[in-house]
Amino acid sequence: MIETEIAPPETSSRKPRDDEIDVFGITNRGKVRADNQDHFLIGSLRKRIDIKQSSLPELTEIPLGEERVAAFIMVADGVGGGLKGEQASRLTLEVATNYLSEGARCYYRFEEDVDLAKALEEGALKCHEAIQERAASDENAAGMATTLSLFIGVWPWIYHLQVGDSRFYQYKEGVLRQISRDQTLAQEMADQGIMSPELARKSPLTNVLSSSIGGHQTAPVVTRVANGWNVINLVCSDGLTKHVPDARIAERLGAMTSARQVCEDLVQDALDAGGTDNITVVVARAIAKD
Repeated sequence: MIETEIAPPETSSRKPRDDEIDVFGITNRGKVRADNQDHFLIGSLRKRIDIKQSSLPELTEIPLGEERVAAFIMVADGVGGGLKGEQASRLTLEVATNYLSEGARCYYRFEEDVDLAKALEEGALKCHEAIQERAASDENAAGMATTLSLFIGVWPWIYHLQVGDSRFYQYKEGVLRQISRDQTLAQEMADQGIMSPELARKSPLTNVLSSSIGGHQTAPVVTRVANGWNVINLVCSDGLTKHVPDARIAERLGAMTSARQVCEDLVQDALDAGGTDNITVVVARAIAKD
């Protein structure tokens, strides 16, 4: 399913050059968890995959000279405990990366919005099947699952795939907007009017996913929104949002000097507030150098 875009894009604006994209990501184990079950990946789509940065050491950088067709960010927050969650998030990013590489022709026809949305949904389902197959083949992997927040920027649009409760925010002209919707039991109950939004935020059901990659149910949602110069995009795991309120995120993004600096500051905010979960933050923006 593709949701309606929030605003029209800047159609007259030129596409940013590679050196005009400020992007950075950090993942941190936090103060309580013994393992880090989060993984992230930043890259660009040309005729092949060009990995810019990742917490997965075996996905080495492949430098290419072709014109960038799209940029992408992925964040996966594993669930299932211990190595199960870490393996689920790792495998999901590996499958998704291979899917993007093999199906790159879809993104050369990005004006076909429905095709792109369907391609992203199919990619999520492939990840879901891969996790379930791994769990079925290994009793020690039973119960493994993960969230997946996949952001693809095809100027001047962003297509965001959401499964689970990792989040995608946009900060524009001083306003922070949560683009994604948490796929948790608490959020589902709030949407149905069974629980108030305030009660939902405090409910332990915020930790129970209603949709995941590899879990009992997966319901991928693709949202298309406009991108533009000086629009700040943030993708994160719930290790950030459990401790850092939207107001603080907006304050940090409004005062940022670089993607790296604001990622470091937000992770430190989450650690200072308790750091009870793994924390992953990726920030991206286009800054004109002309």
